[in-house]
Amino acid sequence: MNARKISILGSTGSIGRSTLDVVTAHPGKFDVVVLAAYSNTELLADQCRRFRPRYACLVDSSKINELRSRLGDLKVELLAGKEELVKLAGLDEIDLVVNAVVGAAGLLASLEALKKGKPLALANKESLVAGGPLFPEIIKKSGGKILPIDSEHSALWQSLTAGKKDEVRRLIITASGGPFRHLAADKFDAITPARALDHPTWKMGPKISIDSATLANKGLEVIEAVALFDMPVEKVSVVIHPESIVHSMVEYIDSSIIAQLSSPDMRLPITYAMFWPDRMPSEFGRLEIEQLSGLTFEPPDLQKFGALRLAFEVAKKGGTAPAVFNAANEVAVESFLSNSIKFTEITDIIDRAVETIDLVSRPELEDILEADRWARELAHQIVESSTC
Repeated sequence: MNARKISILGSTGSIGRSTLDVVTAHPGKFDVVVLAAYSNTELLADQCRRFRPRYACLVDSSKINELRSRLGDLKVELLAGKEELVKLAGLDEIDLVVNAVVGAAGLLASLEALKKGKPLALANKESLVAGGPLFPEIIKKSGGKILPIDSEHSALWQSLTAGKKDEVRRLIITASGGPFRHLAADKFDAITPARALDHPTWKMGPKISIDSATLANKGLEVIEAVALFDMPVEKVSVVIHPESIVHSMVEYIDSSIIAQLSSPDMRLPITYAMFWPDRMPSEFGRLEIEQLSGLTFEPPDLQKFGALRLAFEVAKKGGTAPAVFNAANEVAVESFLSNSIKFTEITDIIDRAVETIDLVSRPELEDILEADRWARELAHQIVESSTC
């Protein structure tokens, strides 16, 4: 079997680094052709020396000379900018594209990969959240396939093999509950970025960590599940599971519940996607089930965590509403991390954007990009007005 030629977009982030761990753990199985990052020249250069890709792309073009100087005489073609990132996602020679880019910037890369009929191992939630309405027709025409590598959607994907689509009663997405599950709502105004970044289970980047603290991440996953599995939002639910052992479940009409369990390790769902449709021997996420003392589940508090409640409403609206939710959330999280707004204002900004911006029910790409742009602009205006 020849090595699969892969592109890793977002290689310096937590998912990208975990993907390269999987490559390392399976020598000879993968040929890394593309590595792409936003601005981390030091780590990208180190990865290039180790994995020797044909192409290295830096989205922040202002740092391309710095990357060039770090690579010295290494034989790698250097590219810069979002446009080059998108082109690399559709290279003819690539067998698998891993999209681990954080934020809405990953949408165009996902679309390009699927248009070219590539299997897309997807960790970029925003691709399906913002661009969900665009994917079914593209996949139908090209034969491309989305292979989810978020732990929750991988768990649903695996659990859905136990039955037929019309036999599904509901998809159950698990959530750790984040660091503020037991904190009273009247204490939320005092939450600092440092406290919100301290996740009890997972070690993630700052954006995803804040989304976990607000439960906006579960909201994004609800919207994504609706698009990815073509399920009505009424068949999707969220349950708090602080141990993070059950990564999601599917309940069937005969009342059977099928779940995927493992120790928290993103390299397990990444491995599943990268080798699909086969399973490979691996120790990533291996669970000593005899040592488990118990598993607990509880419903989420939708009043305390308003971002999750809003996400269910947005998923029901469909169209460009999810793109607005996602864009406003990105701006709000950035503003919170820079101490420009309070923790509670993140949800307020999302709510105002969703209620203010007109909905396009059957959007084209331009409608989604326009909704994204308007939502960001409005969110920035709200932030500025709150800091004056």
